Amino acid sequence: MNSIPLQLAVIDVKPGAALESQSGLQMMRPRIYGALAQPPGRQSVAAIVMHPTSNFMGHYLLQPLARRGIACMGLNSRYAGNDTLLLMERVIQDLGAGVRHLRDQGYDKVVLIGNSGGASLSAFYQAQAEQLSIERMLDGDPAGLSPQDLPPVDGLALCAAHEGRSTLMRNWIDPSVIDEHDALAADPALDLFDPAHRPFSGEFLARFRQAQAARLQRLEDWVDARLRLLRAQTMPGHARDETFVIHRTHADPRCLDLSIEPNDRQLGSVWGNGIDGARAVNYAASQMGRITSLTGFLSQWSSRSRADGPANLARTSVPVLLCTYTADQSTFPSTRDAWLRAGGGEAGGRIRNVDIVGGNHYLAGQSELVEQTADAMADWMRRL
Repeated sequence: MNSIPLQLAVIDVKPGAALESQSGLQMMRPRIYGALAQPPGRQSVAAIVMHPTSNFMGHYLLQPLARRGIACMGLNSRYAGNDTLLLMERVIQDLGAGVRHLRDQGYDKVVLIGNSGGASLSAFYQAQAEQLSIERMLDGDPAGLSPQDLPPVDGLALCAAHEGRSTLMRNWIDPSVIDEHDALAADPALDLFDPAHRPFSGEFLARFRQAQAARLQRLEDWVDARLRLLRAQTMPGHARDETFVIHRTHADPRCLDLSIEPNDRQLGSVWGNGIDGARAVNYAASQMGRITSLTGFLSQWSSRSRADGPANLARTSVPVLLCTYTADQSTFPSTRDAWLRAGGGEAGGRIRNVDIVGGNHYLAGQSELVEQTADAMADWMRRL
C-alpha cells in the first residue's frame, strides 16, 4: 500500500504549573508535537487521535484513514511518556490546541478519535468544549481554562475505549497490599493470583471488590491529608506537591477468569498473556499509576477525577461512533454498555456501535481488522 508522508506539527500551548517539567525551555515555552497524514487535494474532514500520555504519532489508524481521504493527526500531550505529574485538565487544553491547529488549516469538520485511554479524554474534552464548568483544579489551584482553549469538534469516534483512568484504578488496584511501602507484602486471603481462590466464588469476588474500594479510599484520604500538610506550610518556597508510589495496580479478576463478562479475549493482560503474565504486570515497576504526584493522582486516578468517559459523554451532543474490539482484554461488555447508555442508546440515540470481531486491544497482528476499523470510521466521518 502507498504510504502518505507524515507532516510534523509543532504547536505552542499555554504554560502549566511551576516545575511541571525538568526542562526549563518546555516550562517557559511549552510545545506539543503531532504527525499529520494529509491526503492530497482539498479535504473537508480531519481527525485527531490522542492519548493522555502515550505517543500516538505512529498510530495504526493514521495511514489507513488518510488513504480513505480523512486527514488524521496523531497528537501527543505535554506529558507524553511520563504521566507522573499529568493533569487531565491540562491535557484537554493541549488537545484544544490541536483542534484549533486543524481548524486554522481550513478543515470544515474535526473529529476526535478516542482510542483506549484517549476515549475518556475525548469525551472530557467535548463536554468542557460544549459547556466549560471547570474553574479550579481539584487541589484548589486555578485551572486557567477558557472557552477559546476548547473549540468544539463535530463528532467522537471511540475504539478499544475504556471508561477512564479512575475507573481502571478502581477495577484494577490490588486490594491484597498490606503495606503501601512494600510491593511484596500481601494478604493471602485477597491474593487474586493464588490458585487456591480459583475458580472465583461470588463471595470472594464481592470481598475482593469491597477491599479494592477500601484501599483506594485509604489512598485518597492520605493524599488529601498530605496536600493539606504541604499547603499549610508557611516557609517561603515550600513544596506544594510531591510524588509517591502505588504498588500493584493490575489485579482485575476478569483477566484471570474468562467466565466473568465473557467476550472473545484470551486469558491474561493486554501487557502479559496468561495468569503468569498478568501477575508479572501487577508487580512490574512501570505499570499503571505506579509513580504519581498528589495532584496527578487526584486528577487521573481518584474517584474525584473529572475525566470519567461515559459521564462526560452524556454531557455532549455530537454524534458518536463506538468500535468495540471483541477480544480486548481491558474493555468488556459492561464497558461497551456504559458508553452506549451515555450516548442515549443505539435505538434512536446519537451513538452507533460497530463490533470489530476478534479485535485485540491494539489490533496487534490484525491488519485486516485495522482496515475494517478504518472503513467504519471513514464512512461515518464522511456522513457527519
